[in-house]
Amino acid sequence: MGYIVTDTKKVTTRRIKQMKADGEKIAMITSYDFTVAGLVDQAGVDMILVGDSASNVMQGNATTLTITLDEMIVYGKTVARAAKRAMVVMDMPFGTYQGDPYEAQANAVRIMRETGADAVKLEGGSEVRQAIEMILRAGIPVVGHLGLTPQSVNKFGGYGVRAKDEAEAARFEADARMLDDIGCCAVVFEKIPAALAARVTPQLSVPTIGIGAGAGCDGQVLVFQDMIGMNMGFKPKFLRTYNNLGEQIIDSVGNYVADVKAGAFPNDSEHY
Repeated sequence: MGYIVTDTKKVTTRRIKQMKADGEKIAMITSYDFTVAGLVDQAGVDMILVGDSASNVMQGNATTLTITLDEMIVYGKTVARAAKRAMVVMDMPFGTYQGDPYEAQANAVRIMRETGADAVKLEGGSEVRQAIEMILRAGIPVVGHLGLTPQSVNKFGGYGVRAKDEAEAARFEADARMLDDIGCCAVVFEKIPAALAARVTPQLSVPTIGIGAGAGCDGQVLVFQDMIGMNMGFKPKFLRTYNNLGEQIIDSVGNYVADVKAGAFPNDSEHY
């Protein structure tokens, strides 16, 4: 048995900041449905991300760009109903915050009102500062996201490591400090050099959550389907898999099919 949670107190923005101050690492994972969210919450995860990665793992799309606000709200509702302890963070999908800051605020308000989530997450730095400030004015906690920002995949031309050169690293560092200064409650660092993440993390008063950014971050996040071995074809360097659930599901369903075909299911004790 792994990590056992005895503390059932709700994880909040104040609590994750205290966790950073205490040197306690923060565990974050994605969930998109009631059943999985309830299980990972019981397992002791501190933060649940209702990621726009649902576009990939739940809908089969090639990028995160196609998922809509309405679709994200459906996923968010189910997760928030299940999460008793974990702080629930909702991704704002592509196109819902990059333009008019007032529209960004309205979309964030709708997410919070309709899902019951605890915070929203936006990708980008200085270019989305006004949107973040407007959302914060509404009293909504915001998690920032720097480095590889998947909603900008077409701009970047792929999903490679970001901030490897000095100029981009300097922009990254300035954006991270800015997100902290204006009031974000945490910042995700995705696919950046570990040395850069380790250098910037102590400069911030709020937690950094890494994915492919090394152990110097205050916490880590992975996609549930990836780390549990359901997404069998996806094996990036940063991913550690904790199970082979994909193979187990195929085997289990295969055995069920074989039993049905052979007339072995149901047996005499499996009917009314």
